[in-house]
Amino acid sequence: MKTFFAAALAVFTASSANALNILLSNDDGFASAQLVETFRLLKANGHNVVCVASADNESGQGGRAVFTTNKTLAVASEFNIIPAGAPSLARSPIDPDIWYYNGTPAAQVFVALDYVIPTFYNNRTTDLFVGGPNFGNNLGPFLYTLSGTMGGTYSAVGRGLPGIAFSGGNSEQRSYTWINKTTPSGSPDPATIQATLAVNLVQQLIKNTAPGKRVLPLGYGINVNTPVITSLTNNSCINPPYIQTRFTGSAFTDTAVYNATTGLFGYANYLGAGVNRCINGDCSLPGETAVVGSGCFTSVSVFTVDYDAPTGSDQDTVRAGLGPLVTYQKKSRAMYARDDEREVRELIERMPVHGGSF
Repeated sequence: MKTFFAAALAVFTASSANALNILLSNDDGFASAQLVETFRLLKANGHNVVCVASADNESGQGGRAVFTTNKTLAVASEFNIIPAGAPSLARSPIDPDIWYYNGTPAAQVFVALDYVIPTFYNNRTTDLFVGGPNFGNNLGPFLYTLSGTMGGTYSAVGRGLPGIAFSGGNSEQRSYTWINKTTPSGSPDPATIQATLAVNLVQQLIKNTAPGKRVLPLGYGINVNTPVITSLTNNSCINPPYIQTRFTGSAFTDTAVYNATTGLFGYANYLGAGVNRCINGDCSLPGETAVVGSGCFTSVSVFTVDYDAPTGSDQDTVRAGLGPLVTYQKKSRAMYARDDEREVRELIERMPVHGGSF
């Protein structure tokens, strides 16, 4: 199996012409095993990688951009790698290009794009954002809004970057220092395999993209979920094939569960009709939740950050229900393009300059 993974990486090794400037981040922390392995393999493939990740676990933050109000860490970072009292933003001891920041995933992205890269990397262009791989899956529309991994990714896509979020079924929070060089199965550590799966997909996109072109259209991102990698004990799931999927389809949202003994609420999965209706995209694709749950498969779902409802009978029904209070003015596509460009320029000119701490 070691030969297989070496060959897989060799096939996708980037040439210098296809090397990208990549921003890497996550919500599990700068020292997580899967993040550090992804950083290592992206660098091994010739890419210029800057990683700005959380000082501690920031899972479940969604797209909230929360910047620390302290210049130093009030408590030690995850795994006690960075002591309390250290700067809230700094290079990590793992690698000079792996930074930690005491903020939410979206805030990490903005600090990277607006401070770290301009200040310390000569303001170089960022070609791709990679989020994760996360410890645990992020499947379906509900977790799209809830996940910090997804929140960082769609924040980057909103800033104009191609973005890919990776989430793996192995949910144990593991440090990069815990990566096993050998396993009982003879295959690499799950963190190394999860990183390999992520890097191979990145490399496939690059291979099919002309040099100098975007790997994804503007406003587009990809959500990738891999199953539990079993290499710590056996080889039953170490090379899950990639399947194109969609967000909806067997997806869950939450339901509140009351505990009469404690008087408190918890949550459980709820298979809701609203979260599973196919409205946009290719409705023939299988749902990512069903694909990953069915066995050793990797789901790959393409998304956009345009949340507008599509045109059609449902839109007409809603529009009719809003009239005449809400007026409808139809413009040509060319008019939209000109107006959108002008409105963006005017909005930028009117925007106040916000101060605050990193």
